[in-house]
Amino acid sequence: MAVIKQYEDDVNAILAKRYDNGADFWTTPDKRLCKGSPYSTLNCAHMLLELGVEPSEPVLKEIAGLFFSSWREDGRFKLSPQGAIYPCNTINAVNVLCHLGYASDSRLQKTFDYLLNIQQSDGGWRCNKFSYGKGPETEYSNPGPTLTALNAFRFTELLNTEPALDEAVEFLLEHWRIRKPLGPCHYGIGTLFMQAEYPFASYNIFVYVYVLSFYDRAKKDKRFAEALEVLQSKLVEGKIVVERLNRGLTGLAFCKKGEPSDLATKRYHEILRNLG
Repeated sequence: MAVIKQYEDDVNAILAKRYDNGADFWTTPDKRLCKGSPYSTLNCAHMLLELGVEPSEPVLKEIAGLFFSSWREDGRFKLSPQGAIYPCNTINAVNVLCHLGYASDSRLQKTFDYLLNIQQSDGGWRCNKFSYGKGPETEYSNPGPTLTALNAFRFTELLNTEPALDEAVEFLLEHWRIRKPLGPCHYGIGTLFMQAEYPFASYNIFVYVYVLSFYDRAKKDKRFAEALEVLQSKLVEGKIVVERLNRGLTGLAFCKKGEPSDLATKRYHEILRNLG
């Protein structure tokens, strides 16, 4: 996919911010790769890919190099120079690198092994950072990072062959029933979740249905069908309307809040293809 002419200004606007966090490629001088949302290194990689920039382009190859520079021999990624290494950091890193075309890289194979080894008994992934205290909900995994992990695993041969991933899918499908905030980071299914967000950045109905549509375990499940029905109820003349948008992205043509998005609708059509 090449950049469509109508989105060239969006690409240029994103590229124009590449030094805004203090160093090149949207990173900080100490190479924090998730700092500066929505114009972090992580987010900009995803947006440029969404706009049709090829992974072989120098800017995305440089970003891949930055993420790989944070890789550890045990498979984890340290995305900031200080503090603990949390599973969500590793999940975000492996996800963007898979989207950039590195799913078969030997380093990421170690990362996938690491993630399977730390998968929780409920099927998801979590950390031991308790920003909201230690209530009973914190005994569960974090749905958001679990969904992102499945987004990465779908690029591997483990897709629809690894029972552990079916357990992760079941955890997320059951969250559709529970609805309440789960995990140490309190991921819930409420008003904000039900707003279709694009580009994909946080846990919401659109990316939830999109990622699960790759997994056979979800496709014929009543809970998934209900979520898909909610998403489809939001269509306007068959197109996805952006309901939720980081205000920092206001002005970009491909994701105007309150308007149909052709690129978001392409993702919706991908859901339909996945469902056959």
